[in-house]
Amino acid sequence: MSVRLASDLILRFASPWFLVLLLVAPFLAVLPIVAKQRLRTSTLRYADTGLTAGLPASWRAYLRPLLPVLRLLVIILVIVALARPQAGQEQEILRGEGIDIALALDISGSMASLDFEPQNRLGAAKHVIGRFIEDRQYDRIGLVVFAHNAFIHSPPTLDYGVLLRLVDEIKLAEELHIQDGTAIGMGLANAASLLRDSQAESKVIILLTDGVNNAGEVDPLTAAQAAKALDIKIYTIAAARPGYVPIPVPGISGRRFYQESVLDEAILKQIAEITDGLYFRAEDTTALQEIYDQINALEKSDVEVKVYTRYQELAAWFMLPALLILLSEMLLRQTTLRQIP
Repeated sequence: MSVRLASDLILRFASPWFLVLLLVAPFLAVLPIVAKQRLRTSTLRYADTGLTAGLPASWRAYLRPLLPVLRLLVIILVIVALARPQAGQEQEILRGEGIDIALALDISGSMASLDFEPQNRLGAAKHVIGRFIEDRQYDRIGLVVFAHNAFIHSPPTLDYGVLLRLVDEIKLAEELHIQDGTAIGMGLANAASLLRDSQAESKVIILLTDGVNNAGEVDPLTAAQAAKALDIKIYTIAAARPGYVPIPVPGISGRRFYQESVLDEAILKQIAEITDGLYFRAEDTTALQEIYDQINALEKSDVEVKVYTRYQELAAWFMLPALLILLSEMLLRQTTLRQIP
């Protein structure tokens, strides 16, 4: 499969050394005038002009200094044309396939726990997932969030800018005014549905949760079996510190209560094993970042990239105006702005 991507316009000069002549362009412009003055040998007697000193100058007198400016402009345009300005469009030709990835993220109330300070669990997960997305190239990535039910937050896309904004907008179930809970099976089922029609050779789900499946109509192991049938690999991540962890009291700033972390690691390990994936445990933000870095290293896209640029000559866009300005300057010099010796 080949995909072609175009970048911004590229401008360059094929013979840039000609641009050095721009330093002497003013001298080249006045050289003909100086040479003409030196070669002028004839003289003409004229009467005293003192009587005309108070008369207003003709408009031709004001426009005559424009002639050297036009000549200088012609010289500059010719020099730029000699430097061969070119415009090109850099293009990438991709051969191969990226990986299709579905991110499944728990947004249940326990993700507000503050054991991943300085952020809560959800904030830390969003930060790490954002960095994971930024490190990928050529991979379609989709996003599913789940609490009591699961929702598709973004279909698989290559528009990482939009995806990063959607990740940043993720909120806890309570903030979204939806029913709380942890429907791991539903999260997996929705993530697998995102990849169901994928033609990529490698399809991956990365599930992050901090709890136990206690909601939804789909059993997590059943969802894992369905993912295996679709040739989808699942990486499971348990993000929670063991023991009692602080959770902010809703609606009361600065107040906290403590709740014991409860994880069903056995189920998460089975899900990973069924689909030939891996299980990870993160107890702080640093460990979570290392897990996503490890997954990033394991799931590399098999894409060959060739970059080439086709340039178009732009010299004509400078030579044509130079010619028109030169003809105008010569015409004005011999007619309207002609100067009698």
